[in-house]
Amino acid sequence: MTDTLVLIPTYNNAGTLENVLRRALAQGLPVLVVDDGSTDATASILSSIPEVITICHPENRGKGRALKTGFEEAGRLGYKYVVTLDSDGQHFPEDIPALLAAAGERTLVVGSRPQMGADGGGSFANRFSNFWFRLYTWIPLPDTQTGFRLYPLEHLPSLRLLSARYEAELTLLVFSAWKGLRLQPVPVQVAYPEDRVSHFRPFADFARISLLNTVLLGLAIIYGYPRMLLKKIFP
Repeated sequence: MTDTLVLIPTYNNAGTLENVLRRALAQGLPVLVVDDGSTDATASILSSIPEVITICHPENRGKGRALKTGFEEAGRLGYKYVVTLDSDGQHFPEDIPALLAAAGERTLVVGSRPQMGADGGGSFANRFSNFWFRLYTWIPLPDTQTGFRLYPLEHLPSLRLLSARYEAELTLLVFSAWKGLRLQPVPVQVAYPEDRVSHFRPFADFARISLLNTVLLGLAIIYGYPRMLLKKIFP
């Protein structure tokens, strides 16, 4: 798909970044990396792979801001679809064709990781997130926290809605559902390399997600539910 770009936000993942990039490039799609203020060897790795399009934030601004930067650049370059995956080695770039096969103009494809492979904290956080997501969208999804997705760029909700940090991806899912996009889960593989660096902060990020869930539930009552009901009545 010549209208598709691979977007990889990264922050201090030098141990896994090069492997992820070379495997992503092997899928035959252009790759854009947003270096979110890394202070390790990330810059050196990126300079050694000139095929990768690179944008650098001068300081760490959070995953949500890195995604926003990448989406805006993809739109500027004329791409219609964006595949996102993390640089910590947990996602398999070889699964990108499976996401592409499920693509559609108003379809947001969600890579669904096997939950038995997740660490205990991540698995609990995902089940917690899945419960709340279904409550305010009426849509069951097996993995609402995965960063491995395919977005239809032209149909995304406003990027101004994105928060700066980890919870931005959940916000995108919710507002996409309210906008009427089809959310299509696709099974993907997952790995947890020994040199993987995760920037998920169990207490702080769980607290932020809990606060976000409270806000989204209120928005669901005054905006999301009425909008979804109208779409059912007037499809």
